[in-house]
Amino acid sequence: MSSSSGRSIALCTLLVCSLLSGLTVGIWGVSATTPASVGPDSLSASTSAPASPANGVACPIDRLSPSAQNIPQPRLVEVAPNPTTDQNVGEFVVIETPPETHVDNWTLTDGHTTATLPNQTVSGRTALSTAPNETDQLTDDPVIELEGSIRFAADGDVLELRNGSTTVDTIEYDRAPLAQRWYRGSMADSDTVAESEADDSTSVTAADANSTELTATDGQWWPHEATCVPPAQSDVSTATAFVLPDEPAVPLKTIRSTEDRLLLAGYTITSSEIADELVAAADRGVEVTVLIEASPVGGTPAASEPVLESLVESDVDVGATGGEGARYRFHHPKYAVADDTVLVTTENWGPSGVGGESSRGWGVRLEDPALAAELADIFEADFDGWDTVSGEAYLADTSFVEDDDGIGADVSPSYPTEHDAEGVSTTSVELLVAPDNAEPRLQTLIADADDEILLKQASIDPSLSLLEETVDAARRGVDVRILLDSTWYHEDDNEALAADLEHIAESEGLSIDVQLVDDTDRFEKIHAKGVIIDREVAVVGSANWNENAFENNREVMLALHGSEAATYYAAVFDADWEGDSWSLSLGTVVIVLLALAFAALVGRRYIRFGDEREIVNPEDNSRERQQ
Repeated sequence: MSSSSGRSIALCTLLVCSLLSGLTVGIWGVSATTPASVGPDSLSASTSAPASPANGVACPIDRLSPSAQNIPQPRLVEVAPNPTTDQNVGEFVVIETPPETHVDNWTLTDGHTTATLPNQTVSGRTALSTAPNETDQLTDDPVIELEGSIRFAADGDVLELRNGSTTVDTIEYDRAPLAQRWYRGSMADSDTVAESEADDSTSVTAADANSTELTATDGQWWPHEATCVPPAQSDVSTATAFVLPDEPAVPLKTIRSTEDRLLLAGYTITSSEIADELVAAADRGVEVTVLIEASPVGGTPAASEPVLESLVESDVDVGATGGEGARYRFHHPKYAVADDTVLVTTENWGPSGVGGESSRGWGVRLEDPALAAELADIFEADFDGWDTVSGEAYLADTSFVEDDDGIGADVSPSYPTEHDAEGVSTTSVELLVAPDNAEPRLQTLIADADDEILLKQASIDPSLSLLEETVDAARRGVDVRILLDSTWYHEDDNEALAADLEHIAESEGLSIDVQLVDDTDRFEKIHAKGVIIDREVAVVGSANWNENAFENNREVMLALHGSEAATYYAAVFDADWEGDSWSLSLGTVVIVLLALAFAALVGRRYIRFGDEREIVNPEDNSRERQQ
């Protein structure tokens, strides 16, 4: 049946049901309070400082210190006051010193208690702790034992490092999120840093200390073992652009063509078809590794259990990352590294996502050894983290949640293929990851817009810095169009955002148009997280436009530079913006009239069509709030 015929029949049904039931034909909406877009606050606190486009990262990249030879004078550089150990045993601070610094007369105090450093010589980074055996399990830095009973307050403290009666350095930190570390800014950030030459035997004198007044509060909390990388760029010349639900074959073909290595990362995995392909790849000798979120919003869906069981039983290496004090609030990317091929989408590894049974999503596949290596490094860092458990352990300890999709849950809907996958040329491609670098890089891309910005999102946090940057672009004369989801659990918030932005546009004379997507037979809901800038740059990836995604989640995106790639996604955007054509042919009119005549004949004796309304749980994965 053609798409237009389907629309005609749907319209006839609506008209007949309207007459029989006395209801007005319209868009059905359910009033609901939208829950928070993140999980429990106890999982972790906000990790990143305000994004800094200047250095391209939102993380404390200066924690990767230079060698001891380049350290001009000692200072306190890291604090871990709130580890996940019982009663915070093993808490520590890290000092950074020039080579061969004698610390035999040094103490550390919080103003209430004081601990003494041992009589020895240190170089570079050294951890100080009253429980060195426990601390040794928490850091790769060499650990020396403090003599005394100092404690590092988890709700904030001031620490002072002294050489005799002389203050060497002082830091002040605020409340410590669970399992995170406070990293100090670089020496270059200090207003006054004394230039000193370090010889083979360095001691800090009173004169040295007095001449060194370091800024002590320019630090940042960051999760233990979380990555901190700048954007990676490669001169990729071609890519395959595709959208869902139109082209679910692209992810499957990517898995099928893998010969040596397959890394698959996701929020959840519920597709038996994807699982079968992963098992088949493992059977033909491919090294297959899968990483998912351990604690998705609303619980791990029951559909995941048989999928994970089949993978584990087939010797696929499965990991689940998350839990209390985890590095990331949610592991939320949707990507695969297949040999030297990179696949990044906006969709979960489930029937409604990459399976093509529900969502409007975007995806891209490209072959590039450099980007594949960069993304593989991210995957391996996430997989090898302290908060990742094996698939076997996860299956044994997890309670799976039944998926209540309501009526029609067993029916697999199908949608027309209106947008074929296309090979497109690119001038370069950037790999962006959150929370490390995605927000500052997107800020820069939006700030560089000259003509047009197109945003396609399920929803947008009104306070997000990227939205503020987009409005600022409109103030520069850039045309902005924003297409949002109209599903009931997004409808109220999205309509409120649209009204606010339209008010700003009218009062300031800006070109900002906001629209909620019309009901359509081409997809069920918008799940894409897409940005198009000047039809020259397209950003495809997993990050929803809210602060949690960019500041706390692991997210992965690709920024495709080149007009062909951007034009492909812009064409899909334009088609979804315009919506379906509801013009009626003569044949359709006849059908409608006959239906109305039949309805008039049956009068009060009517057939009641199934009117159960699908109750969608916004916290459920298949209709997830954490998209």
